[in-house]
Amino acid sequence: MSAGVTQPAGAAGNLRGAGVKLGCIADDFTGATDLANNLVRSGMRVVQTIGVPDDAAAVDADAIVVALKSRTEPAADAIAQSLEALRWLQAQGVEQIYFKYCSTFDSTAAGNIGPVAEALMDALATDFTIATPAFPENGRTVFKGHLFVGDVLLHESGMQNHPLTPMTDPNLVRVLQAQCKRRVGLIDYRTVAQGADAVRARIAALREEGVSLAVLDAVSNEDLLRVGPALGDLPLLTAGSGVAIGLPQNWGLNANDQAAQLPRGSGMQAIVSGSCSLATNRQVLDFIRRGGQALAIDPMRIAAGVDVAAAALAWAEPLLAQGPVLLYSTADATDVKAVQGKLGVGEAGALVEQTIARIARGLVERGVGQLLVAGGETSGACVQALDIDQMQIGTQIDPGVPWCHAHSAAAPAGSLHIALKSGNFGTDDFFTKAFGVIA
Repeated sequence: MSAGVTQPAGAAGNLRGAGVKLGCIADDFTGATDLANNLVRSGMRVVQTIGVPDDAAAVDADAIVVALKSRTEPAADAIAQSLEALRWLQAQGVEQIYFKYCSTFDSTAAGNIGPVAEALMDALATDFTIATPAFPENGRTVFKGHLFVGDVLLHESGMQNHPLTPMTDPNLVRVLQAQCKRRVGLIDYRTVAQGADAVRARIAALREEGVSLAVLDAVSNEDLLRVGPALGDLPLLTAGSGVAIGLPQNWGLNANDQAAQLPRGSGMQAIVSGSCSLATNRQVLDFIRRGGQALAIDPMRIAAGVDVAAAALAWAEPLLAQGPVLLYSTADATDVKAVQGKLGVGEAGALVEQTIARIARGLVERGVGQLLVAGGETSGACVQALDIDQMQIGTQIDPGVPWCHAHSAAAPAGSLHIALKSGNFGTDDFFTKAFGVIA
């Protein structure tokens, strides 16, 4: 996949040495912007690429995030893409590699988190790494190796009904061990509370026991900041985006209130949503209850051969001048399973993604300059359909979701503002308040 890079974004005035410090491989596009957002907020200049760039031109930044669309690919394909990204990052001279996955640990018994992590360990010739999706600021905590989403365990959060990666076990040690050949252990909350030296000692003990991957507890942002120094010597980290907040300090970089500045928002506003998470379902309902113009995308009509994208664009075009419009395939778990039962899981997902991606491109061609996309797989399809090859990370809407400024061949002005929202992220009023942030 060809790709470009963003302009470096981050905080001026920090002390920076030459060269790229951190090289990141994200398994989907929303996760990549989530991670880049946390790094920028913590003081790093960040470049985000869409796919692996074709050239090895030097990048002037503290961190690079390579955005892949590998989360639900077959494990062998995900490994190949990740190793390609690793080789490109190594050519940039990065000092540490960060494999980023979802804060709800989206995967199946076959992977892809474990297989990709082990392939990266082999390529880097390292015998140990950590694994944690903890992002307490966004309600993702790990306690005694168990993942909580808000106040409930993972398998009670709605993730048990995920159409592609249903998560039915909150015990991450057990989940990861099922995917790995190496032994998986735990660095628990009591060790984390004692700080970096205790974490280093626990890592040394686990290595002696033959453990190669350790799930890391974290119940607060302070936990992640405490453990950051203990992770500085590991060639590879695997995590959600939360661990990122504790890493810039290892290079003398400090958090900064100056967010990356983007051009002022312009153009019409629209939302496309393919996520069926509980959070996105609430956001869709909130938007509609507030009087927002919304159109549901029916997968069965797509399967029947109806040009649903053309019909949706015809519906949206006269309404765009009146304010944001929402086009969504978001549905509850029962409806999703019914469609999957008729079309098959893969076919249903692919039909919806392709249709929403066509709609997204059509909206931008018609003058939408501010576009929200909900759902990881949906975001990947839309970014590709919009021919986006570079993004600058900007203002945060909610934890883990920033506005970005992207170059797109589909946009009449050549660029647009776009926000890629992981399905589970954002408050109920996210679709409404987001446009106020960029105005």
